[in-house]
Amino acid sequence: MSQDEAATVSGRPRILIVGGVAGGASCAARARRLSEQAEIIMFERGPYVSFANCGLPYYVGDVITDERNLIIATPELFKKRFNIEVRVQSEVRSINREERVIELIRNETGQVFSERYDALVLATGAMPVRPPIPGIDLPGVFSLRTIPDSRQMREWIANRKAKRAVIVGGGFIGLEMAENLVGRGISVTIIDMLPQVMAPIDAEMAVPIHEHLKAKGVALHLNDGAARFEKGASGRTISVATRSGVSHECDMVLLAVGVRPEVRLAKEAGLEIGALGGVRVSERMRTSDSHIWAVGDAVEVRDCFTGAWSLIPLAGPANRQGRIAADVILGRDARFRGVQGTMVCRIFDITVAATGASEKILLRQGINSQPAQYEKVYLHPGHHVNYYPGAKPITMKLLFSTLDGRILGAQAVGQEGVEKRIDVMAMAMQKGATVFDLEEAELCYAPQFGAAKDPVNVAGMIAANALKGDAPVAHWADAGQTGQYLLDVREPQEYRQGHFEGAVNIPLHSLRERMSELPADREILAYCGVGQRSYYACRAMRLNGLRAKNLSGGMKTLEAERQVAQGWI
Repeated sequence: MSQDEAATVSGRPRILIVGGVAGGASCAARARRLSEQAEIIMFERGPYVSFANCGLPYYVGDVITDERNLIIATPELFKKRFNIEVRVQSEVRSINREERVIELIRNETGQVFSERYDALVLATGAMPVRPPIPGIDLPGVFSLRTIPDSRQMREWIANRKAKRAVIVGGGFIGLEMAENLVGRGISVTIIDMLPQVMAPIDAEMAVPIHEHLKAKGVALHLNDGAARFEKGASGRTISVATRSGVSHECDMVLLAVGVRPEVRLAKEAGLEIGALGGVRVSERMRTSDSHIWAVGDAVEVRDCFTGAWSLIPLAGPANRQGRIAADVILGRDARFRGVQGTMVCRIFDITVAATGASEKILLRQGINSQPAQYEKVYLHPGHHVNYYPGAKPITMKLLFSTLDGRILGAQAVGQEGVEKRIDVMAMAMQKGATVFDLEEAELCYAPQFGAAKDPVNVAGMIAANALKGDAPVAHWADAGQTGQYLLDVREPQEYRQGHFEGAVNIPLHSLRERMSELPADREILAYCGVGQRSYYACRAMRLNGLRAKNLSGGMKTLEAERQVAQGWI
């Protein structure tokens, strides 16, 4: 009998769950829906279970004004609705695997006691990273992970009448907090060691985010980390010194440099810990002990597409993992298929979303330990038809396999309709779809929602055309090589406003009558503003026997890539 079959419990099992937020709460509720006989007890070291930690920035920002709205379920609700016992302020200190007993302490009384288990689920989550920076424990230097954290920040802002904040880290929490603090009239500076914010997406896709943050008055200091925190001259402010020697005076600091798995219990119990620092689990969410499961931010799981071990601290996977652990504990053959990192973040007036592998992940990890054979395309469609008022552009990037067209990843940034397109891509990827499937995807259409050729369709069409050889794509990093002929098919006034050095301007409308001017013995790279006119030109040239390629994304993508290359981001 395999480890994954060895410890399914029956009769009246005693299921203990350590941690009561996304993964733990989902596991407890699912277990009760599968068994009326099981005894289910959930332990949480903090004062709340099942709270909306994703809503904490909006509570600090006063968008959510009542703290009670952050509490999804209370211990009383778990007891009345599900007959699940919840013990808050109860910290599990150790696991005796041989006797299947946990030892815990009641934080309020100091009382120590033990509990026996048939199945133990670790949903211990993750903790904010607090790097060893001098002054990190000064008053006014905050992390944001719990309701008490958000309460302390609200009180500090009110009592100190804070007007300046420094955010260390440009990930989800950092960017959401930037928006919320600005909304409260606080000027914000973001410091990050990386050359871009929102590290999961590729650098050129972060450029619109940087531009938007600056337009909203947020100061960005990238490629620069915090070196120390000191009290300001007045004693009421904080001075943040960076590694480059710059100092930023502020009234408060938010540390948002990421989280790391909370694995102390698992490590001290001798459970297997992965190279990334998370608890290693099987596809059935079992740890290296057949009576112990682990779910949520504390675990390492496989990436669906690269095959690599991953840490994905997102609520969606945590909830699914909790359900699967409950299923397996109670005898069902459930398996977690892995993660693909589908994410979305609203930053002031724009949304960034992504799913699957980024290009930097493909370059670094490959696919199943082999170099990734992939291509990419860029596009900049409107979120709905241009003739209907209010169309907003979306910048999209699609990554796909050159072997079979399978979708490997997608990223998008824009004001409207972004998450809708990435959700479609995410579902397509889960079903193993290819770019040819995107071409044929039948999506809802009305002028105010999309187009007869939705951006998802268009992305598929561009990629499919590249694979079929109808319109092969080229990229700006490869442009300007010896022997290439660069063709700008925009209007003369557009060309004069800026063009790629050495490019010849032949507007699309006159291309056919001037086809004889083009070289038959050279590779022709065509471009326009966003890639559409140059696609038409590329098709015409190829039908006339010329070796033409379309520079994907046009000048709009070139400008983003130039900013990356120049170190602006």
